[in-house]
Amino acid sequence: MAVVDLLELPALLPRYAAVVGLDLGEKTIGVAVSDAGRSIASPLSLIRKTKFTDDFAALSKLMESREAQAIVIGLPVNMDGTEGARAQSCRAFARNVLRVKDLPIAFWDERMSSMAVNRMLIDEADTTRARRAEVVDKAAAAWILQGALDRLRNASG
Repeated sequence: MAVVDLLELPALLPRYAAVVGLDLGEKTIGVAVSDAGRSIASPLSLIRKTKFTDDFAALSKLMESREAQAIVIGLPVNMDGTEGARAQSCRAFARNVLRVKDLPIAFWDERMSSMAVNRMLIDEADTTRARRAEVVDKAAAAWILQGALDRLRNASG
């Protein structure tokens, strides 16, 4: 497979197949997963980054356990729409994944996802700073994945 436009993703998957969402940080990878019907995204796990081989092994194990067949990666686009070093790092991660696993990958603009999740955790969940640090990356991955799932649902309806 390859990196595809998000709207092409459903045609490349069985009718019922989970998708994982990733929030690629500098030190961690937040992982979320959808249900098989691709309606709801849920935070799943946090992978502490070491080297790509180990990071992908952990991700692959999570994907297999949830029977996920595609990846949506949050793309940190700058506010003016340009792509900086972090976005290029996300694209490089996708290329590395495709070298070892044949599956569809799509990107989703993640502008302000971490900020939105932090605000939600502070305002709505009254979460402490220490607890937020533990959950923000996987919650951001769920935020990213849910945005992509909502876009897919709105495009098909």
